[in-house]
Amino acid sequence: MTTTVSTGQRIGRFLRDNPLIPLILLLLVLVAILEIRQPGIVNERWVGNTIKFAIPLAMLAACQTLTMYTGGIDLSASVVATIVAFVMATQVPVIGVVPGILLAMVPAVLIGLLNGFGVGICGVHPLIMTLGTGLIGTGFLQVYQRTVIASGSVVPESLQWLGTGRTFGAPNALVLFIPFAIAILFIQNRTGFGRLLYALGSNEKAARLSGVRSWQVYLALYTLSGLIAGVTGLLYVGLIKAPSLSLVEPLMLPSVAAAVIGGTSIFGGRGSYSGTIIGALILTVLGTMLTLLQMPEGGRRILFGAIILALTAIYLRITDQD
Repeated sequence: MTTTVSTGQRIGRFLRDNPLIPLILLLLVLVAILEIRQPGIVNERWVGNTIKFAIPLAMLAACQTLTMYTGGIDLSASVVATIVAFVMATQVPVIGVVPGILLAMVPAVLIGLLNGFGVGICGVHPLIMTLGTGLIGTGFLQVYQRTVIASGSVVPESLQWLGTGRTFGAPNALVLFIPFAIAILFIQNRTGFGRLLYALGSNEKAARLSGVRSWQVYLALYTLSGLIAGVTGLLYVGLIKAPSLSLVEPLMLPSVAAAVIGGTSIFGGRGSYSGTIIGALILTVLGTMLTLLQMPEGGRRILFGAIILALTAIYLRITDQD
């Protein structure tokens, strides 16, 4: 009996120290179930499509992962992404591709700065602050939409190539995502800024007493989150090929779920973007499974939410063993 308990504890410590292993195993199990459910579905084309749709989710989830390191969240990320995509598509016919993209990124920076100012300087809770700026951004977008009805919209071919194209079977979006993921992992693991994020999430009071200017960190963090959301919007509109007033909204809650499933604590101080990436893949595969079940939309949402809660509880149970 003692040996069994000791072995279980060792396995628990191993999984806790290597949290990606249970996530990868879970992903493989879901893929296996999908293949059993519909033999032949898991092929090169399916893998490419899964990665293609998981990339925008993983990028938007980076906003949640980084802000969760500090115990925060960014509920304005999907709104920012939608604004950038819509403004870009409506300005490109008027001023050109590059100026249109640069102009579209301005709201992303402004909303990010506003979030950072509210959280870091005014002391507003991140959930309230980002929810408020998201609602304000949605209102401005609706007003803006009325002024550009006559100009139409264009999604540049370069963004369509990036969003939907393939090269040797691999999604072209990897050209953007691989450097992006490397940069995020480098920031969290190899920079002082990344260490400060974890420090603020673990114990903000202690970090301040040690000389950390938390308001500067929050200002940089939420501005970075806004920029990431903006780039995600550009990629996603290239994938969908048409802007709308709710373009990226369906990715909002899944982006939070991807971060949590990937092992990022909503209380701060723990997590890794590598886990978030696998979490995004898990949710994408899960979405495919629910589509194959041909359930009504309401039933899909209920089952999707229940499965996310179950997977998160099981994963935390495994990796939090002493």
